[in-house]
Amino acid sequence: MSDAEPLLDMRGIHKSFGTNHVLCGIDLAVGRGEVLVVIGPSGSGKSTLARSMNLIEQPDEGTLSFSDRRFEFGPRKLSWSGRRAWRADVRFLRQNTGMVFQQFNLFPHLTSEGNVMLALRRVKKLPEKDARAEAHRQLDRVGLSDKYDAYPAALSGGQQQRVAIARSLATHPQLMIFDEATSALDPELIAEVLDVMRVLAEDGMTMVVITHEMSFARDVGRRVVMMDHGVIEEEGPPEQVFENPSSERTRAFLKHFQRGRA
Repeated sequence: MSDAEPLLDMRGIHKSFGTNHVLCGIDLAVGRGEVLVVIGPSGSGKSTLARSMNLIEQPDEGTLSFSDRRFEFGPRKLSWSGRRAWRADVRFLRQNTGMVFQQFNLFPHLTSEGNVMLALRRVKKLPEKDARAEAHRQLDRVGLSDKYDAYPAALSGGQQQRVAIARSLATHPQLMIFDEATSALDPELIAEVLDVMRVLAEDGMTMVVITHEMSFARDVGRRVVMMDHGVIEEEGPPEQVFENPSSERTRAFLKHFQRGRA
Protein backbone atom coordinates (compact mmCIF):
# COMPACT_ATOMS: atom_id res chain seq x y z
CA MET A 1 0.00 0.00 0.00
CA SER A 2 1.15 3.56 -0.69
CA ASP A 3 2.44 5.70 2.19
CA ALA A 4 0.72 8.75 0.69
CA GLU A 5 -2.76 9.80 1.78
CA PRO A 6 -5.21 7.59 -0.14
CA LEU A 7 -7.26 9.32 -2.80
CA LEU A 8 -8.92 6.04 -3.79
CA ASP A 9 -9.40 3.08 -1.46
CA MET A 10 -11.08 -0.17 -2.51
CA ARG A 11 -11.87 -2.86 0.07
CA GLY A 12 -13.26 -6.34 -0.53
CA ILE A 13 -14.32 -5.57 -4.10
CA HIS A 14 -16.11 -8.40 -5.92
CA LYS A 15 -17.54 -8.33 -9.43
CA SER A 16 -19.12 -11.14 -11.44
CA PHE A 17 -20.58 -11.37 -14.91
CA GLY A 18 -22.96 -14.30 -14.75
CA THR A 19 -20.95 -17.21 -13.41
CA ASN A 20 -17.62 -15.54 -14.20
CA HIS A 21 -16.17 -14.16 -10.96
CA VAL A 22 -13.90 -11.43 -12.36
CA LEU A 23 -12.83 -9.57 -9.20
CA CYS A 24 -12.42 -11.70 -6.10
CA GLY A 25 -12.11 -9.50 -3.03
CA ILE A 26 -9.73 -6.78 -4.21
CA ASP A 27 -8.09 -4.56 -1.56
CA LEU A 28 -6.24 -1.67 -3.15
CA ALA A 29 -5.43 1.94 -2.24
CA VAL A 30 -4.00 4.67 -4.47
CA GLY A 31 -2.16 7.50 -2.77
CA ARG A 32 -2.37 11.11 -3.87
CA GLY A 33 0.36 11.79 -6.39
CA GLU A 34 1.09 8.09 -6.85
CA VAL A 35 1.57 6.30 -10.17
CA LEU A 36 0.17 2.80 -9.72
CA VAL A 37 0.79 0.36 -12.57
CA VAL A 38 -1.31 -2.80 -12.96
CA ILE A 39 0.08 -5.69 -14.99
CA GLY A 40 -1.08 -9.23 -15.65
CA PRO A 41 -2.29 -11.57 -18.39
CA SER A 42 -5.35 -10.90 -20.52
CA GLY A 43 -8.51 -11.90 -18.70
CA SER A 44 -7.03 -11.33 -15.26
CA GLY A 45 -9.55 -8.60 -14.34
CA LYS A 46 -7.40 -5.53 -14.96
CA SER A 47 -9.89 -3.62 -17.12
CA THR A 48 -12.80 -4.51 -14.85
CA LEU A 49 -10.77 -3.18 -11.93
CA ALA A 50 -10.12 0.06 -13.82
CA ARG A 51 -13.79 0.45 -14.74
CA SER A 52 -14.82 -0.22 -11.16
CA MET A 53 -12.72 2.70 -9.94
CA ASN A 54 -15.15 5.25 -11.40
CA LEU A 55 -18.19 2.94 -11.33
CA ILE A 56 -18.51 2.38 -15.05
CA GLU A 57 -18.80 -1.14 -13.70
CA GLN A 58 -20.50 -1.23 -10.31
CA PRO A 59 -19.04 -3.84 -7.93
CA ASP A 60 -21.32 -6.48 -6.43
CA GLU A 61 -19.74 -6.32 -2.97
CA GLY A 62 -17.24 -4.22 -1.06
CA THR A 63 -16.56 -0.55 -0.42
CA LEU A 64 -14.93 2.22 -2.41
CA SER A 65 -13.78 5.53 -0.95
CA PHE A 66 -12.77 8.46 -3.13
CA SER A 67 -11.71 11.74 -1.56
CA ASP A 68 -14.40 12.28 1.09
CA ARG A 69 -17.06 10.10 -0.58
CA ARG A 70 -17.74 6.47 0.36
CA PHE A 71 -19.69 3.84 -1.61
CA GLU A 72 -20.95 0.54 -0.25
CA PHE A 73 -21.99 -2.28 -2.57
CA GLY A 74 -24.22 -5.26 -1.97
CA PRO A 75 -27.91 -5.94 -1.41
CA ARG A 76 -29.51 -2.76 -0.13
CA LYS A 77 -32.62 -0.64 -0.45
CA LEU A 78 -32.10 3.09 -0.72
CA SER A 79 -34.69 5.66 0.20
CA TRP A 80 -35.53 8.35 -2.33
CA SER A 81 -33.20 10.77 -0.54
CA GLY A 82 -30.55 8.04 -0.39
CA ARG A 83 -30.75 7.51 -4.15
CA ARG A 84 -30.33 11.25 -4.72
CA ALA A 85 -27.25 11.31 -2.52
CA TRP A 86 -25.85 8.22 -4.26
CA ARG A 87 -26.29 9.78 -7.70
CA ALA A 88 -24.64 12.99 -6.52
CA ASP A 89 -21.66 11.07 -5.16
CA VAL A 90 -21.32 9.06 -8.39
CA ARG A 91 -21.39 12.30 -10.36
CA PHE A 92 -18.66 13.74 -8.12
CA LEU A 93 -16.53 10.60 -8.59
CA ARG A 94 -16.84 10.62 -12.37
CA GLN A 95 -16.21 14.35 -12.65
CA ASN A 96 -12.98 13.92 -10.72
CA THR A 97 -11.64 10.89 -12.58
CA GLY A 98 -10.41 11.02 -16.15
CA MET A 99 -10.32 7.78 -18.10
CA VAL A 100 -8.42 6.96 -21.28
CA PHE A 101 -9.42 3.74 -23.02
CA GLN A 102 -7.79 1.49 -25.61
CA GLN A 103 -9.98 3.03 -28.30
CA PHE A 104 -9.87 6.78 -28.71
CA ASN A 105 -13.65 7.37 -28.80
CA LEU A 106 -13.36 10.74 -30.51
CA PHE A 107 -16.31 12.26 -32.35
CA PRO A 108 -15.33 12.14 -36.03
CA HIS A 109 -17.35 15.26 -36.93
CA LEU A 110 -15.52 17.42 -34.36
CA THR A 111 -12.01 18.84 -34.55
CA SER A 112 -9.44 18.19 -31.84
CA GLU A 113 -10.49 21.47 -30.28
CA GLY A 114 -14.16 20.53 -30.51
CA ASN A 115 -13.64 17.10 -28.95
CA VAL A 116 -11.87 18.62 -25.94
CA MET A 117 -14.38 21.47 -25.62
CA LEU A 118 -17.45 19.24 -25.62
CA ALA A 119 -17.44 18.16 -21.97
CA LEU A 120 -16.37 21.63 -20.87
CA ARG A 121 -19.41 23.13 -22.55
CA ARG A 122 -21.99 20.44 -21.72
CA VAL A 123 -20.85 19.24 -18.30
CA LYS A 124 -18.85 22.11 -16.86
CA LYS A 125 -21.10 24.70 -18.56
CA LEU A 126 -18.14 26.89 -19.43
CA PRO A 127 -18.65 29.79 -21.84
CA GLU A 128 -17.38 29.01 -25.32
CA LYS A 129 -14.43 31.40 -25.02
CA ASP A 130 -13.26 29.83 -21.76
CA ALA A 131 -13.79 26.27 -23.04
CA ARG A 132 -11.76 27.00 -26.15
CA ALA A 133 -8.91 28.50 -24.12
CA GLU A 134 -8.85 25.45 -21.83
CA ALA A 135 -8.92 23.09 -24.83
CA HIS A 136 -5.93 24.89 -26.30
CA ARG A 137 -4.04 24.67 -23.00
CA GLN A 138 -4.55 20.92 -22.79
CA LEU A 139 -3.79 20.28 -26.46
CA ASP A 140 -0.59 22.27 -26.01
CA ARG A 141 0.19 20.15 -22.97
CA VAL A 142 0.08 16.93 -25.01
CA GLY A 143 2.09 18.38 -27.90
CA LEU A 144 -0.74 19.13 -30.33
CA SER A 145 -0.61 22.92 -30.58
CA ASP A 146 -0.63 22.62 -34.37
CA LYS A 147 -3.68 20.31 -34.50
CA TYR A 148 -6.49 22.41 -33.00
CA ASP A 149 -8.48 22.34 -36.24
CA ALA A 150 -7.64 18.80 -37.34
CA TYR A 151 -10.37 16.16 -37.53
CA PRO A 152 -9.68 12.66 -36.16
CA ALA A 153 -9.44 11.15 -39.66
CA ALA A 154 -6.47 13.42 -40.35
CA LEU A 155 -4.62 12.36 -37.19
CA SER A 156 -2.42 9.37 -36.51
CA GLY A 157 -3.47 6.90 -33.85
CA GLY A 158 -0.98 8.37 -31.41
CA GLN A 159 -2.28 11.87 -32.05
CA GLN A 160 -5.87 10.75 -31.58
CA GLN A 161 -4.98 9.15 -28.26
CA ARG A 162 -3.26 12.37 -27.19
CA VAL A 163 -6.46 14.28 -28.01
CA ALA A 164 -8.31 11.77 -25.81
CA ILE A 165 -5.84 12.44 -23.00
CA ALA A 166 -6.27 16.21 -23.43
CA ARG A 167 -10.04 15.76 -23.28
CA SER A 168 -9.75 13.96 -19.93
CA LEU A 169 -7.25 16.48 -18.54
CA ALA A 170 -9.44 19.44 -19.47
CA THR A 171 -11.86 18.77 -16.60
CA HIS A 172 -8.94 18.81 -14.11
CA PRO A 173 -9.53 15.35 -12.61
CA GLN A 174 -7.95 14.31 -9.34
CA LEU A 175 -7.24 10.84 -10.77
CA MET A 176 -6.33 9.70 -14.28
CA ILE A 177 -6.98 6.07 -15.26
CA PHE A 178 -5.31 4.64 -18.36
CA ASP A 179 -6.78 1.32 -19.50
CA GLU A 180 -4.17 -0.09 -21.89
CA ALA A 181 -4.04 3.26 -23.64
CA THR A 182 -1.33 2.17 -26.09
CA SER A 183 -2.55 -1.32 -26.99
CA ALA A 184 -4.41 -0.18 -30.14
CA LEU A 185 -1.41 1.74 -31.49
CA ASP A 186 1.23 0.74 -34.00
CA PRO A 187 4.59 0.18 -32.27
CA GLU A 188 6.15 3.37 -33.62
CA LEU A 189 3.32 5.47 -32.17
CA ILE A 190 3.38 4.04 -28.65
CA ALA A 191 6.35 6.16 -27.51
CA GLU A 192 4.63 9.49 -28.15
CA VAL A 193 1.71 8.55 -25.89
CA LEU A 194 3.96 7.11 -23.18
CA ASP A 195 6.01 10.31 -23.26
CA VAL A 196 2.90 12.34 -22.44
CA MET A 197 2.07 9.96 -19.60
CA ARG A 198 5.62 10.27 -18.25
CA VAL A 199 5.29 14.05 -18.13
CA LEU A 200 1.98 13.79 -16.29
CA ALA A 201 3.64 11.50 -13.74
CA GLU A 202 6.51 13.96 -13.32
CA ASP A 203 3.96 16.74 -12.77
CA GLY A 204 2.51 14.84 -9.81
CA MET A 205 -0.71 13.55 -11.39
CA THR A 206 -2.31 10.65 -9.52
CA MET A 207 -2.46 7.85 -12.07
CA VAL A 208 -3.58 4.24 -12.39
CA VAL A 209 -2.06 2.66 -15.50
CA ILE A 210 -3.16 -0.71 -16.88
CA THR A 211 -0.43 -1.68 -19.31
CA HIS A 212 1.71 -4.31 -20.99
CA GLU A 213 4.52 -1.77 -21.45
CA MET A 214 6.93 -3.21 -18.90
CA SER A 215 9.65 -0.61 -19.41
CA PHE A 216 7.12 2.11 -18.58
CA ALA A 217 5.94 0.16 -15.52
CA ARG A 218 9.52 -0.24 -14.34
CA ASP A 219 10.63 3.35 -14.99
CA VAL A 220 7.56 5.41 -14.10
CA GLY A 221 5.47 3.34 -11.70
CA ARG A 222 5.89 4.03 -8.01
CA ARG A 223 4.13 0.75 -7.23
CA VAL A 224 3.32 -2.25 -9.42
CA VAL A 225 0.37 -4.59 -8.92
CA MET A 226 0.31 -8.01 -10.59
CA MET A 227 -3.18 -9.45 -11.14
CA ASP A 228 -4.25 -12.93 -12.14
CA HIS A 229 -7.67 -14.61 -12.06
CA GLY A 230 -9.29 -11.67 -10.29
CA VAL A 231 -6.88 -11.40 -7.38
CA ILE A 232 -3.77 -9.40 -6.63
CA GLU A 233 -0.91 -11.87 -6.82
CA GLU A 234 1.76 -9.40 -5.81
CA GLU A 235 2.36 -5.71 -5.27
CA GLY A 236 5.39 -3.65 -4.45
CA PRO A 237 7.99 -1.24 -5.82
CA PRO A 238 8.95 -1.91 -9.46
CA GLU A 239 12.44 -3.08 -8.56
CA GLN A 240 11.03 -5.72 -6.22
CA VAL A 241 8.28 -6.96 -8.55
CA PHE A 242 10.49 -7.11 -11.63
CA GLU A 243 13.81 -8.14 -10.11
CA ASN A 244 12.80 -10.33 -7.18
CA PRO A 245 9.12 -11.30 -7.37
CA SER A 246 7.85 -13.36 -4.46
CA SER A 247 4.99 -14.98 -6.40
CA GLU A 248 5.64 -17.93 -8.68
CA ARG A 249 2.79 -16.70 -10.89
CA THR A 250 4.47 -13.31 -11.27
CA ARG A 251 7.77 -14.96 -12.17
CA ALA A 252 6.04 -17.12 -14.80
CA PHE A 253 4.19 -14.15 -16.28
CA LEU A 254 7.29 -12.00 -16.55
CA LYS A 255 9.32 -14.83 -18.06
CA HIS A 256 6.58 -15.57 -20.59
CA PHE A 257 6.19 -11.87 -21.39
CA GLN A 258 9.90 -11.34 -21.87
CA ARG A 259 10.11 -14.44 -24.08
CA GLY A 260 7.14 -13.20 -26.14
CA ARG A 261 8.84 -9.82 -26.62
CA ALA A 262 12.22 -11.34 -27.56
